Amino acid sequence: MAISEGDTLPDANLTRIGDSGPEQVSISALTKGRKVIIFAVPGAYTPTCHSAHVPSFVRTKDDLAAKGVDEIICISVNDPFVMKAWGEATGASEAGITMLGDPESALTTAIGMNFDAPPAGLMARSKRYAMLVEDGKVSVLHEEEGPGVCEVTAGESMLAAI
Repeated sequence: MAISEGDTLPDANLTRIGDSGPEQVSISALTKGRKVIIFAVPGAYTPTCHSAHVPSFVRTKDDLAAKGVDEIICISVNDPFVMKAWGEATGASEAGITMLGDPESALTTAIGMNFDAPPAGLMARSKRYAMLVEDGKVSVLHEEEGPGVCEVTAGESMLAAI
């Protein structure tokens, strides 16, 4: 069952590259007592994710911060090395967007946002979504109809929703 507005985000460990290499980070710890936007993409470097979704949050980061958003987190079912390189390639890291890998699809599966697209080589990936999480609770949730579309989940749409 997919997560809905009003639900509490389940805890799951994601990965990132820290000063000493790969490290685990709890999604609950990142959202506790904070206002956070989490957006997920089917895959790092994939066309829509790379050219539309991540750039939309780079463009709107300051406006979202002005509305009280403490952090913007991008999640993909990829390893932390790919997420680090992708954050650098898109300018997301420089903009202050946190790039986290969900290599085992733990969070993605726990919230019911997993899907497979064998013709594209995408297995156990995340649907494209964006959510506003306030103190661990989902207050706004937008999900795209298909993986190649970035409209309701774009930074501008989330900015308008909050």
